[in-house]
Amino acid sequence: MVEQVEKWHRAFGQVLHRAHLASAGDLADIVNNAAAPVGVSVQVYLADMSQGRLCPVQSGPALLVDSTTAGEAFQRTEIVPVDAVGSTPPYLWIPLLNGTERLGVARVDLPPDADPHDTWLREQCWALVGLTAHLVMSKQHYSDLFHTVRRSEPLSVASELLRQLLPPQTFACDQLVVSALMEPSSRVAGDGYDYAIDAGRAYLGIFDAMGHDMNAGLITSVALAATRNARRNGFSASKGVELADEAIREVVAPKGFVPFATALIAELDLDTGVLRYLNAGHPPAVLLRAGKVVGHLDRRCGMPLGLGHLGHPRGGPVTVRLQPGDKVLFYTDGVTEARSTDGEMFGLDQLIHLIELHERAGLPTPETLRRITRAVMHHQNGHLSDDATLLLVEWDASAPNALLPEL
Repeated sequence: MVEQVEKWHRAFGQVLHRAHLASAGDLADIVNNAAAPVGVSVQVYLADMSQGRLCPVQSGPALLVDSTTAGEAFQRTEIVPVDAVGSTPPYLWIPLLNGTERLGVARVDLPPDADPHDTWLREQCWALVGLTAHLVMSKQHYSDLFHTVRRSEPLSVASELLRQLLPPQTFACDQLVVSALMEPSSRVAGDGYDYAIDAGRAYLGIFDAMGHDMNAGLITSVALAATRNARRNGFSASKGVELADEAIREVVAPKGFVPFATALIAELDLDTGVLRYLNAGHPPAVLLRAGKVVGHLDRRCGMPLGLGHLGHPRGGPVTVRLQPGDKVLFYTDGVTEARSTDGEMFGLDQLIHLIELHERAGLPTPETLRRITRAVMHHQNGHLSDDATLLLVEWDASAPNALLPEL
């Protein structure tokens, strides 16, 4: 046993050491060469942007999230063991997580005589896959490989621009889970979301610019930059809204086009549950408690960002106190206004029904959002006419544990 422990430690050390001078394309060989002495090999699959397929980084066919064992590991962030069958050695499907963000899964092939249910072995494989996930995130800043693997179709230029500015889709700490998802994944331009967690506070935002083209992408990018600038310079959310309003008015727009964006900006005290928010013409967020929708954030709102010069006064922040376990769902109108081929809107009632349905199923927060966005896409026959974005925030000390697998 001591010898095995030493072999695993050397494998981890070799991966770290060799990764310093590696490109993204070198990562698979580095991990597998280091892990060879312990008798395992790793194949990485990254989820495509719509999270419908798991795409291999090396070679082989993509796997469907909704109908495969690998997809089960991804959906529920669980380690799924597969026993040896005939000449096929045992292996593990392990969620590929950067923190709590689901990047994909890894297939870890084990020695022929290994027990895939052995806790100690699973712990070592989980650590190796976790190290691999962190390196994937690190190396994608210097390479196009992982970006390319995740694309089922080419991105628009506007989407390419906007996605450079967005934070990871999921984050969790001791008291909070934040998760977001956007569709259509390759053409999203006018929607955006933001969050930051510092010193016991969570700063949250969702944006929806007028239009669906490059101008919309520029407006949302400016709104994101302005509100972040205010926050990082120590200014209030109200000041951030003012800066965004002024900055959007400076966007060069075609004649007859008035640039603006709706937004909902919020700040959550992680110790008390006090949520303060400003609504700039955006649909009100939905409040969930004990798996049921219990109301909406105050519907009063001011003018959209970019239109503050029209003179309609913006009120100060509105305050609501959350209870432990509460969730708040922010959304853009591309979700509720998605229309089927016969003109039926997806609607807020159906959105609420799906939220409650998946809440009762006990799904992890990111998986709840994935299933809702797939329902929205299906409602509009796979082709949205407007960007659709969901941002779900959960204030619950126990919630982050559901985003990590049990060993």
